[in-house]
Amino acid sequence: MESLKNLFTVTDLRNRVLFTLAMLGVYRIGNHIPTPGVDINALAAFADQLRQNTMFGLYDMFSGGNLSKVTIFALGIMPYISSSIILQLLAVVWPYLERLSKEGELGRRKITQYTRYGTILLSLVQSLGIAYFLERNSAPGGFQLVANPGFGFRLMTVLTLTTGTCFIMWIGEQITDRGVGNGMSLIIYAGIVVGFPRAVLQTFDQMRTGQIGLLRILVLLVLMALVVAAIVFVERGHRRVTVQYAKRVVGRRMYGGSSTHIPLKVNTGGVMPVIFAASILAFPATIAGMFHGPFIEALIAQMMPGMPLYNLLYVVGIIFFTYFYTAIIFNPDDVAENMRKYGGFVPGIRPGKRTAEYIDTILTRITAAGAVYLALIALLPTWMISGFKVAPIPLVGEWLDALLPRVITEGMNVTYYFGGTSLLIVVGVAMDTVQQVESQLIMRHYDGFMKKTRVRGRRA
Repeated sequence: MESLKNLFTVTDLRNRVLFTLAMLGVYRIGNHIPTPGVDINALAAFADQLRQNTMFGLYDMFSGGNLSKVTIFALGIMPYISSSIILQLLAVVWPYLERLSKEGELGRRKITQYTRYGTILLSLVQSLGIAYFLERNSAPGGFQLVANPGFGFRLMTVLTLTTGTCFIMWIGEQITDRGVGNGMSLIIYAGIVVGFPRAVLQTFDQMRTGQIGLLRILVLLVLMALVVAAIVFVERGHRRVTVQYAKRVVGRRMYGGSSTHIPLKVNTGGVMPVIFAASILAFPATIAGMFHGPFIEALIAQMMPGMPLYNLLYVVGIIFFTYFYTAIIFNPDDVAENMRKYGGFVPGIRPGKRTAEYIDTILTRITAAGAVYLALIALLPTWMISGFKVAPIPLVGEWLDALLPRVITEGMNVTYYFGGTSLLIVVGVAMDTVQQVESQLIMRHYDGFMKKTRVRGRRA
């Protein structure tokens, strides 16, 4: 309570917190504004079937339930994230974007502008795919999802969903600039948290009707506690690289002679690699909904949750984006150069190139552990809902399906909200946001939320 009191004592910090809550409130209002032309009742029955699909449930979770209701915010923040991924990948191979990324604030503004344009383009394509998908499917009982299909409905859907995504993008940027924490991450965080009460009630209802036994509930609770503990442990874990600064004379003063360390995080990318991989997998599925044919239907079937192709692409995407995002955030060459300029060196390692290679080697090894950790956490929801379908694997699929126990191939049949991905995002974003608030409080000489773990300053 004392920490919360300190939080609202600082005028600037109080205004930032209230502004963040107000923007998230505006975002939640959009959850109750449906897209024109869609039958809400038929859509609700149709969405209940789709929620059995882990992929759909995961994307619906990221959008805060807007996708299953086809509200004005149905696309959520995913087009912006996909556009950011594309721009960051192009910056590696396109010299023009690479130059922009090194031009400081002006270059970052230009890249942000290109990201916004890409968001609009992706929103147009994805919203058109959703319009075709709604027109070509019907709810149980033969009820049509769209009252008046045709060009008018498609145009209205494209305009509505694209405008909604642009508005969400603006809200996220406003929270980042004028609020507390990362706006895009907080929007996803709010969408997940709002579904927890419904997931808890649904789980207890399954226990009451006998669909889930008491033993399975206890296993679920223990598993959740272990996952949260593992997330906190790994997210706070880092490898310290000792740095020694030589003594040097500047004017009449002597500087240096001290020893410090560089903390290299085990999971530098945080939750972003999981979100990146999920957004990339969402795009082909959306495009496939616009077309029909044996090949498209076979591809969609292989991209279902628990299928080998889906799991393989998901894991490969997470590992790739873990290394890719780490390379963007942390550059060993720049760190080594800055150390050399100020007379710093790693004991036993030559300054300059050798130091950069040493840091890069350590970072590569610990990032491998972080990538495996993220992949295991991300695959947990798939196993909890539907299990791992190994029968479609060529040559050895049938043999593995007969060999493995049913709990692996069929899962636990519980809601995805309790999966590792949702807990990873919730815990990770909450830790980052609290850490930012903590820094603001300590900077103003107030006690923060983590009294036992924060570094004590000179005034203490």
